[in-house]
Amino acid sequence: PGARRKGQNTVKDAITEAAKTAQKEAGKTVDKAEAAEAKIKAEEEAKAAEAKAKAEKEAKAAAEQAKHQEELEEQEYQRRFAKHRDELKWLYMEVYQNDWMFEELCEQMHRFYKERRKGLKTLDRQREADPEWYKKNDMMGMMFYIDNFAGNMKGVQEKLDYVEQCGVNYIHLMPFLDTPKGKSDGGYAVADYRKVQPTLGTMEELASLCSACHEKKMSVCMDFVMNHTSEDHEWAKRALAGEKEYQDRYFFYDTPDIPQEFEKTVPQVFPTTAPGNFTWREECQKYVMTSFYPYQWDLNYSNPVVFNEMVYNMLYLVNQGIDIVRIDAVPYIWKQLGTDCRNLPQVHTIVRMIRMITEIVCPGVVLL
Repeated sequence: PGARRKGQNTVKDAITEAAKTAQKEAGKTVDKAEAAEAKIKAEEEAKAAEAKAKAEKEAKAAAEQAKHQEELEEQEYQRRFAKHRDELKWLYMEVYQNDWMFEELCEQMHRFYKERRKGLKTLDRQREADPEWYKKNDMMGMMFYIDNFAGNMKGVQEKLDYVEQCGVNYIHLMPFLDTPKGKSDGGYAVADYRKVQPTLGTMEELASLCSACHEKKMSVCMDFVMNHTSEDHEWAKRALAGEKEYQDRYFFYDTPDIPQEFEKTVPQVFPTTAPGNFTWREECQKYVMTSFYPYQWDLNYSNPVVFNEMVYNMLYLVNQGIDIVRIDAVPYIWKQLGTDCRNLPQVHTIVRMIRMITEIVCPGVVLL
């Protein structure tokens, strides 16, 4: 019995030892797996840290580059502004005698410059270095109504290869801004200077068309109607509703006395189809100046708000990529009793100011 017990203990010990050995081996296997897993994790963390450091470095370099570019552009703007500021202020004060409105104009000019796209600023610099770019004898133009030529702005963009094959590098888009149907005067009665006629497209599509033209070295021209707005313009609607601030942006009179004085010296634009220069509005019981058609109300450029806001509208449009701005009906924009209200000295002063403003904000743009 003693020997049997001894043999049993020996077997038990052997089993125990084998179990311990197996456990140790298993532990080693687990340790190896854990070590391998830990190594992989460490490598991944190192790679992630390296990628993060690289991304941070690149982001910092990009931020520094962007800041440097911003500083260069600010210097560029200030150089242009300094060149024209004194004369611009002198002319502005000559017409408006309003320091506060001049400062507002300067702030907004700066804003429109900053909002100008990189590609347009590059084009500005190229044209600034070659100021007679538009006088070259290889300029070939084409003028058209968008709907008649291609249906809409997308259609025009699709036809640019054809336009290019025709040797054209200048397209003049006839009026395309929002205008009331039936009272549009061919698009020259603008209801919204920051909206394209919905049937023709959108402002985004105008910007896309201009970019596509620039890629083909084509310039884009538009008509900017300065003398009047449509009676459907927000200003006109608010004026008609009796808001004095907006009535002051046009020429409103309670009685026919002053309108009759104007009629003595001011020629009629359309004596047959739209006789006279004033229209009576029952809604507000006032006369309003309408040199063209009764639904086109003359703007009062002796009000600095009108000048500033119309400049902002123009800068908004050229920031879409317009290269050439044809100012429509510009001889009519200044009204003065006892004159024919055509090409008065103030007209030339206003155009000079607009020219200087474009040379500061967007020197690649030409005024016609």
